[in-house]
Amino acid sequence: MGFDTASNAAAVRAGISVIQDHPYMIDRFGARMKVTRDTGIEVNLRGPDRAVEIAVSPALDALRPFLESGHTAKVMLILSTGEPRPGQPDGFAAQVDTRLRKRLAHILLEGGGSTAGGHAGGLLAIYHACKSLRDGKAKFCLAGGVDTYLEPETLEWLDENGQLHSDGNIYGFCPGEAAGFILLTTLAVARAYGLRPLLEIVGSSIASEENRIKTETVVLGEGLGAAFRFLFQDAPIDPVDRIICDMNGERYHGNEYGFAVIRNPGRFKDAADFETPADCWGDVGAASGPLFVSLITEAEARGYQPGPLSLIWASSENGIRAATLLGGPRRST
Repeated sequence: MGFDTASNAAAVRAGISVIQDHPYMIDRFGARMKVTRDTGIEVNLRGPDRAVEIAVSPALDALRPFLESGHTAKVMLILSTGEPRPGQPDGFAAQVDTRLRKRLAHILLEGGGSTAGGHAGGLLAIYHACKSLRDGKAKFCLAGGVDTYLEPETLEWLDENGQLHSDGNIYGFCPGEAAGFILLTTLAVARAYGLRPLLEIVGSSIASEENRIKTETVVLGEGLGAAFRFLFQDAPIDPVDRIICDMNGERYHGNEYGFAVIRNPGRFKDAADFETPADCWGDVGAASGPLFVSLITEAEARGYQPGPLSLIWASSENGIRAATLLGGPRRST
């Protein structure tokens, strides 16, 4: 959608879609697979190296204000990738983490780690970053997710599972690739380092869903509903103004969200008014959550945010449910 946060957010706001035909992969109906692709990366670059190449630039973008401040401090890196699947080597998340740290070797990255968290992975990274900051284990945390579905084996697997969107399968999704990172710290540390906060994390929560997608069970929104409930327990009583989520066209996620809303009455100004950026940038898996944060950051900076409270959420196939409540930036005065 763009090679920086501003252009990406503008394109999503305008409803521009970059879903396109894959250069050579054909689906089971005999048509080119519908995907989104990072056009700045060679199409034949694969595996952990592709994920790292996607991740380096947004990681540096998130770190730039800190680096430009002239201060030095250790930064904890918490990274998530897509869940294990055909097309990924064993230990994919750990390999990406190790190689990304090498590419960012000029920065004092220390601690943290990686997880193959899936769709909710980026928000899971944010959750653990917040906990590390609260527990005093770090002053700064770089939390993010990187994902790519464009391995040929992965695309074929999605097609075989009936998850690939096409004219013959309208309830599938368009696989994509992206990375998103955010730099987190406490308000006190931000002030001490002369950094201007862009948003406040009001709360972050995780939960688990037993009735998972691609099983014979029926989802009733118990996991996502619990994630919302945990989030709202200590949150302001004001209803949520904006909702951004990782719905990608699969019916399961819509059903799940509907039940989760019913389980949390009175918490949304308009629960039906939710945004699904996958319509524009495709399904970007573990990168979803941090990229949602960037959309809200740009809206706050440019004055078109509809209200002070925003909810972002995502659901992984492995059952992880994660949600984050965001508020406008606290002023340093």
